[in-house]
Amino acid sequence: MVTEQKFASRDGASAAVAARIAGLVSDQLIKNEKASFAVSGGTSPAKCFDYLSAYPLRWKDIQVALTDERWVPNFHNDSNERLVRQMLLLNDASSGRVLSIFRDNLSVEECCEALQEQLPGNGFACVMAGMGADGHFASLFPDSESLQIDLDLGNERFYIPVCTDASPHPRISMTLAAMLRSNEILLLFFGEEKLKIYEQAKSGDTTYPIAALLAQQKSPVTLYWAP
Repeated sequence: MVTEQKFASRDGASAAVAARIAGLVSDQLIKNEKASFAVSGGTSPAKCFDYLSAYPLRWKDIQVALTDERWVPNFHNDSNERLVRQMLLLNDASSGRVLSIFRDNLSVEECCEALQEQLPGNGFACVMAGMGADGHFASLFPDSESLQIDLDLGNERFYIPVCTDASPHPRISMTLAAMLRSNEILLLFFGEEKLKIYEQAKSGDTTYPIAALLAQQKSPVTLYWAP
């Protein structure tokens, strides 16, 4: 269930993802009073957020969730929520809402429990995910001790705590099962090195966590890639 779209430029890929998100969210708003979609952090989505913020959607009825977050306040430079607020929730999108993950009065574990009741009952219009050079997506890293549980399609948890040597901060990540409560997964990443990792994972190399996303049959995945 993987479709591939490859572009000559990163701007082209970013614009295409923004257009697809806008279309899927619009479809959900036709059927429901509210809509929700999830996005990743990092550098790859920034231009996509810029394009998406200009779409005249019914943003006051849209919630943006995070596929993962570092355990830092939302004003911290490493916060994914900060990126969403600064790059996406402006222009026409300024009335949109972001589901905050970090809570300074809770532990990471307590926060995951609190978030269990806050994801939309009708699922996501879409989830935009990235991929790291080690094949991780969201914060599902190869060295996570609970990785097999986190990738289990029967997992009923929405968010889980993550510790990884790849990050100086504790993290919270959506499980794969939570991400698949979505009409479509939009996988956006750039560069030849990551494309090679993707191809290995697609061929069944489970060394890379992304292999589980590519192999599942529950939610369609569309790759958006550029050099």
